Amino acid sequence: MAMAEESTRIRRTLQGVVRSNKMDKTVVVEVTRRVLHDRYKKYVNRRKRYQAHDENNECREGDVVRIVSSKPMSKLKRWRLQSFVERAK
Repeated sequence: MAMAEESTRIRRTLQGVVRSNKMDKTVVVEVTRRVLHDRYKKYVNRRKRYQAHDENNECREGDVVRIVSSKPMSKLKRWRLQSFVERAK
C-alpha cells in the first residue's frame, strides 16, 4: 500500500540558475524567489542554493534549469536535474 502512494506522490519542482558545475555529476543551482517583507511590506529577493544530480555532466554555468526533488543521494544532494529551460550563451 505504501509503495502505491509513494509512486503517485507529487514531487517539488524548482527553477534556477546553475552557479557551479565543478563537481562530478553535481551542480549547484541558485533559486531566487520574491517574498513580501513582514514589517516593511516591500518585496525582497530571497536566494537559496541547492545541490542537484547531473548524471551526464551536461550543465554549464549560467544555464537556467528545472530541478525536481528526489531521494537523498548524498549528505547535501536531494535534487536531480529535470530539464533545461535556457542554455547559457
